[in-house]
Amino acid sequence: MRASDCSLAIFLLLFSPFSDALTGAEFSTIARRQLRNIEENKDDPHELIYELDIKETFANSRLQHAYVALRAWKRAIYSDPYNTTSNWVGARVCAYKGVFCAPAQDDPTLSVVAGVDLNNADIAGYIPTEIGLLGDAALLHLNSNRFCGVIPESISKLKLLHELDVSNNRLVGRFPTVVLSLPRLKYLDLRYNDFEGRLPRELFDKDLDAIFLNNNRFTHTIPENFGNSRASVVVAANNNLQGCIPASIGEMVGTLNEVIFMNNNLSGCLPAEMGELRDVTVLDIAGNSFTGILPKSFRGLKSVQRLDISKNGMTGFISGGICQLPELANFSFADNYFNGEDRVCELLAARKDVVVDGSRNCLPDQPDQKAGRICIPVVSKPIDCRKSKCRGSSWPSPSPMKPKPPPKRRQPPVYSSPSPVPSPPNLSPPLVHSTLPAVRSPTPPIRSPPPPVHSVPPPILSPPPPVHSPPPPILSPPPPVHSPPPPPNYSPPPPVRSPPPPLLPVSPLPPPPSPPAPVHSPPPPSPTLILPPNIGAQYASPPPPVHRDY
Repeated sequence: MRASDCSLAIFLLLFSPFSDALTGAEFSTIARRQLRNIEENKDDPHELIYELDIKETFANSRLQHAYVALRAWKRAIYSDPYNTTSNWVGARVCAYKGVFCAPAQDDPTLSVVAGVDLNNADIAGYIPTEIGLLGDAALLHLNSNRFCGVIPESISKLKLLHELDVSNNRLVGRFPTVVLSLPRLKYLDLRYNDFEGRLPRELFDKDLDAIFLNNNRFTHTIPENFGNSRASVVVAANNNLQGCIPASIGEMVGTLNEVIFMNNNLSGCLPAEMGELRDVTVLDIAGNSFTGILPKSFRGLKSVQRLDISKNGMTGFISGGICQLPELANFSFADNYFNGEDRVCELLAARKDVVVDGSRNCLPDQPDQKAGRICIPVVSKPIDCRKSKCRGSSWPSPSPMKPKPPPKRRQPPVYSSPSPVPSPPNLSPPLVHSTLPAVRSPTPPIRSPPPPVHSVPPPILSPPPPVHSPPPPILSPPPPVHSPPPPPNYSPPPPVRSPPPPLLPVSPLPPPPSPPAPVHSPPPPSPTLILPPNIGAQYASPPPPVHRDY
């Protein structure tokens, strides 16, 4: 770890907005202890085994390694208000609270530490480099604690790790790229920390089922290869991401169920390719700076239950095709500059089983709209999304203009609102919005309560987040969890493929056949794993503190 990163870690720990529980001096002490630990153990942590005087005897060497790791972790704890680690003493590591053992995957005759679950323990401390000795761990659930500092590089030794949940802690530094070296990782939850900087391109090339990044300090643009991800849920809300949504998002048609970009600084026109995501149930881009019109392709969102495009700068007409989406239960386009809507949308708003919010727009003869002096400057100068700065979007190219003779005299410009688009035939009534779709890959019984979905605190789920279906397959036994499942709202985790064909114009001659849409095959199934007995409740990390509007 570079000295500059260490200094940054200490600085952020001292001035973190979460410092209400620990004083600046306490943060500084914990950070210095971790830096000393990193310096002392910068070599392979397995070499520590030969330097220690261990008097306890163990059934096998792997349990001895786990003992060394957990003993170092206990020493790295500054505060343990619930005495979660009080029995972390002696050679019986499988009896430690929050530690779960199971037969080794490569040798069922050996008992090994398969997971550590410290969710909601409110422990203050740091993650020691000795964590690399837990080589048989399939899951680490550490959400809702006060772990400070950085994620050590030695975590790369956990080759079987399937779920990593460090949400709702005090971790700092740039995106922990070391986690991308974990070959079997499927569930990554970094919510509610102080990570910062760019999102690496490699994140979206990795075969993950769930990616939770919200409520950090990530900046810069979303990588253009975003659509390479096979994740079923991506949550990047409440950061400072900039630029456009990559057009490659349309390539996630075979897997994406939920995508949330709310409360960032994203801008430009929405890519028409978003309308190809026919299996998305939650699409939330509220609280950004998007402009232009709502793409007509959005009528292809046949499964969407919650659609939130509020608090942007969009203009134009809300077509009936969008208001007739069959599963739509919550539609907010409030606080934009829309100046027209199909009659179907007015009828949708009158239904009691559907929530529609079109306030603070420029809709004529509608209550709670913006004043004319605010609307006219924006509505009279609509954005041409065909000339959008966003690359790769398939907005239709502008048709060639015929030359016009110069006018005889200058006339003032006349602005008219767009004519309504004919709405498609009535579809079935919308269904009630469900929080989270099922996660793509099968999941063994490993879990803890699912994380809260719409609240600012990261719905901490390790397997799949507040999902109403089994979390992703875990490569090791699931630990029992004692925290209740969070309220399902609209976010965190989980399959789909090939975009719907474009509508063809009616003409006397049949149109030429359109090229087939690319089909993405799902990743090969993970090998069958031997999981430990299912003790207690199903796993899904406990939700962190609830914040309004998320």
